[in-house]
Amino acid sequence: MSEVINKAVEALNARLDGEGFDGSVKVEIEGEGSLVVDGDGARAGDDDADCTLKADAETFQGMLEGEVNPTSAFMTGKLSVDGDMGAAMKLGALLS
Repeated sequence: MSEVINKAVEALNARLDGEGFDGSVKVEIEGEGSLVVDGDGARAGDDDADCTLKADAETFQGMLEGEVNPTSAFMTGKLSVDGDMGAAMKLGALLS
């Protein structure tokens, strides 16, 4: 498994602070793999989800670090969203 995915899972679980996520979102990071955030927290995986986000590693890492605004990334084409936009916005709020 990719170090980028491992760090992302760790960071997202820290932000969830033991709470589940309402809905499910899969994040595909180009060249690294994918992770899923759902009621069980964040984990590496390629499960089906309500929404799929796609970004390169630099963009996603920037969102995790608070340097890249998820909405701006979407509007500029650096982040694509397929599926439930409400779930994507919930994850965006978790990243902000």
